[in-house]
Amino acid sequence: MSNLSLAAIIGVATVVVGILVKLIGFPDQFLKNYRRRSTEGLSTIFFFLAFLSYILWTLHGYLEKDWVLIIGQGAGVITTGAIVYQIIIYKNKNK
Repeated sequence: MSNLSLAAIIGVATVVVGILVKLIGFPDQFLKNYRRRSTEGLSTIFFFLAFLSYILWTLHGYLEKDWVLIIGQGAGVITTGAIVYQIIIYKNKNK
């Protein structure tokens, strides 16, 4: 097995796991929050930083004209953005 094939395997695994996190993990958390009408127990700092990170990576992809970054990180903007929205909404409702 050459280094190139190992790099290709790791590259594919990275993409697959990244997609699973954004399309299964975050939406699952969103649904749990929605059902409970609460984001209690979530790390607010983590989700705000993740949201900012996804925005910056998407902008970087846009500036570099890299559609893989734009689509992959853009999915992160949408999914983490939805949870950040819930954090803001549910925090205000629980006051």
